[in-house]
Amino acid sequence: MPLLDLIEIDAAGAAGERLDRFVASRLPQVSRTRLQRWIALGAVRCDDRVLPAKTRLRGIETIVVEPQPREADSAFGPEPLPIDVLHEDDQLIVLCKPAGLVVHPAAGNWHGTLMNGLLFHRPALAALPRAGIVHRLDRDTSGLLVVARTEHAMSTLAAQLADRSMGRRYLALADGRCPAHGCIDAAIARDEDSRVRMAAVPAGRGRAARTWFRTLARGRIGEREVSLLECRLESGRTHQIRVHLRSIGHPLVGDTLYGGPVLAGFARQALHAWQLRLRHPADGRSANWSSPMPADMVELCAAAGIDADAAQRAAAAPFEPQESR
Repeated sequence: MPLLDLIEIDAAGAAGERLDRFVASRLPQVSRTRLQRWIALGAVRCDDRVLPAKTRLRGIETIVVEPQPREADSAFGPEPLPIDVLHEDDQLIVLCKPAGLVVHPAAGNWHGTLMNGLLFHRPALAALPRAGIVHRLDRDTSGLLVVARTEHAMSTLAAQLADRSMGRRYLALADGRCPAHGCIDAAIARDEDSRVRMAAVPAGRGRAARTWFRTLARGRIGEREVSLLECRLESGRTHQIRVHLRSIGHPLVGDTLYGGPVLAGFARQALHAWQLRLRHPADGRSANWSSPMPADMVELCAAAGIDADAAQRAAAAPFEPQESR
């Protein structure tokens, strides 16, 4: 079995079976211990949703297994990393991730991740795939993340991601003079020329993705005009905002992977997940949190002559998506 090839398993006839036992029966070449670790890392999925080991199958699923290298065997361990918790209750944790922190272990980052820190501070999360992490942010993107504390919460929050009812809004500083508002509707797939990049592709060649944006302020750094945007996701593809803005000629400042310029010494993508809205798993009530722009982005805005506080107040106003004009 080539270790990096995805494996698809049809669960027809497996109604009522536990996920871990069913997958183990179909992959006898993988030890039970290794398979449990893969499940814990979120490498066993159904419809892009990670599943707990004891999930009972309905017999209609297609299970996707992403085999992990041997280095992954020691990745699911606790490490005393600081975590900035904004809210916590019996069902979920909302935290603010700093730029530079990888969310969960993967090739090249098997330790020192947010997941390792969660397992240190909340050991009970070891019972959930990815320690309850429902969605992710890129390493150099800062901002809000929600973590489930129970299987019910994980299932409910994953469903909200899938049906696009979870609201995620971002602040981004893009290169150039962006339109006042607009919608970027372009499928995303792996870049054929680079394993680390994604690309906007014609419909049918990738996964559908849509990003709404509005311009909050404009400024200038040296000879380059820049635009402070608020972006709203209708989907959650890898590098979505970064890829979409590049596709219309406005890559993020500092995002060298996608052609963004390094301005005023800012050497990460200028992207912050500033607002999160969801239905609480306990009772379905609407709940939302916000996190102000981090200091490095505030300084970057100042270098562009943009009042970050005024822009964030503007971002708090209702966002009614509109097509570009």
